[in-house]
Amino acid sequence: KQTNNLLTQQKADVTDVYILLNMISWSQRTDMVNYYYLLKLFLIMSLLVIQAFVTEKFYVHLVPESFCSVPPAFLYQEYRDTSKQQEIEQRRQRDNLSPGLMAETEVPESGVMSPPVLQLQLRNSSRSLSLWQNLEAVQASGLLTQLPQREIIMQEAMFELVTSEASYYKSLEILETHFLRNPVLINTLSHSDTHFLFSNIEEVMKASERFLMDLEHRIEKSILISDVCDIVYCHAVEHFSVFIKYVINQVYQEQNYRQGNQAFREAMATLENHPRVRGLSFTSFLILPFQRITRLKLLVQNILKKAEENSDREANAIKAHQQLERIVKECNEGVRKMSRTEELISIEKTLEFKSKSVPIISHSRWLLKKGEVQLMAGPKSTRTMRSRRLYQPLYLFLFNNLLLVTKRSSSGDKFQVLDSCTRAMLRTEDLKDQGQMLANVFNLKLLENQEERQVSYMLKTSSMSDKLRWMCALTPNRRTRFMSTSAHQTDSPQVQCIQSYSSQESDELSIEMADVLNLLERTDDDWMMGERLHDGERGWFPSRVVEEIQSKEVRAQNLREAFRIQQVQEGGGVPQTGTRSGLRAGRRTPKSSSVSNHWTDPMGQCSEIKQ
Repeated sequence: KQTNNLLTQQKADVTDVYILLNMISWSQRTDMVNYYYLLKLFLIMSLLVIQAFVTEKFYVHLVPESFCSVPPAFLYQEYRDTSKQQEIEQRRQRDNLSPGLMAETEVPESGVMSPPVLQLQLRNSSRSLSLWQNLEAVQASGLLTQLPQREIIMQEAMFELVTSEASYYKSLEILETHFLRNPVLINTLSHSDTHFLFSNIEEVMKASERFLMDLEHRIEKSILISDVCDIVYCHAVEHFSVFIKYVINQVYQEQNYRQGNQAFREAMATLENHPRVRGLSFTSFLILPFQRITRLKLLVQNILKKAEENSDREANAIKAHQQLERIVKECNEGVRKMSRTEELISIEKTLEFKSKSVPIISHSRWLLKKGEVQLMAGPKSTRTMRSRRLYQPLYLFLFNNLLLVTKRSSSGDKFQVLDSCTRAMLRTEDLKDQGQMLANVFNLKLLENQEERQVSYMLKTSSMSDKLRWMCALTPNRRTRFMSTSAHQTDSPQVQCIQSYSSQESDELSIEMADVLNLLERTDDDWMMGERLHDGERGWFPSRVVEEIQSKEVRAQNLREAFRIQQVQEGGGVPQTGTRSGLRAGRRTPKSSSVSNHWTDPMGQCSEIKQ
């Protein structure tokens, strides 16, 4: 039926040929049926040849190889890792340059630099992705001798967006044809399970297909790309809402996959071992849409950073970025809302209240941190540590607006609630200057607990970093407490991620390779707290997954670019000439403060840049 429709419409593509070939290979019928399919295949291939002569091009869904910076063998997962590693190496090279050499690599307004600017030098290596400027058509056109270097860099940025979309679509095709359409795998699942596992992936594929076709057509018009962000904006508005539904269901997709039946696991193991997937896991294909929509936002950010101010390209990039930012936020909020609700339900089942119960489940509540601490009990005179101290294990549940002080039951699966307090009524005091024995100890004061009394707890943690993380989490007004006067200045320390890290606790931050972060705090036991520049998210991560950026010039450039994006996110356009790039417009610089041996008040801050 599909073949007849294609012949009737006088339109076909390479994907249809591939589907028919699969139909032939899977067919268990007679040779006569295979001959019938082969005849259909011959007719479609003939139609493709006729179209090639009539339209002077093949009607394909992938960018022609001559216009592709991603080698045909590259899947999106491989492209993404290569691109991020390349970005890390670029930053390392620039970080190692002296200020004088840094100045020499600045891009001029016009003319071609010799040698090329550093960014292109680093990307144009044998192990890197190829460049727009290396295409035969571009080199033959003479454009490289006519265009200013700034425009060449812009062409590379737009070119990467197009070719990475082609790589992404290639990986989506494998998800569909290799996994979703595999009869052995599908036979192990019911129809509802199949829909549950793959969600609306077909809608996501159609959105990517339409998007890629429009990008192709733009490139086919001219080897000098006029713009791509206008296309991004249109598709983000009209078609990219399908990403939100898919991403929200992603958590349950993975759970369903891991809890699948034995036949499903065996079929999946066979498919994952197929050479076509290059040793990549099924999960890596399932998470492609969210990775892509996030990466697409960063690619548009990269174009925006390079766009000339007050130009059409800048205006289109701003609109596209704002729309993508909205979609990414909806995806994140959808996932968080579902996971937070599940977590609250799970926690409530384990709580036992000895007196008045506190309602836990609420749409406006979520868990910030949980874990065990030691309550230092005994006579007050033991503050000097001369007397014997008694330690009692407590388990804290800290929500965004509530603290529960609990004690684990003997069975280990229940928690008896001993005390509770709203988060706004919490105060902390560091005791690090009271002697080595109190190095991991801090005071927690509940100004008004559930019984409307003031209570203090002297708590001991397992490490210095754990103490600092608890104090930062317990301090109210999370939005401002980590800020310091130097947090957005050029001498503020910065790090870049060299190894992806997935958060293990609620106060940690998941970071990806090549992410750049302002360093807000570090501990002696190799933990750091940072603020990611491209989205402002904050959290803790181990220092082993990052490296510090030494060059003041590189840090300053990172801040300038981040500030420009921040202006866009706040709806204020781009900064005017002379705008100070270290502060938000109209925002007062917070006063510097650190976790010290005084009580931290609601407006206090809980971190200080330690260099």
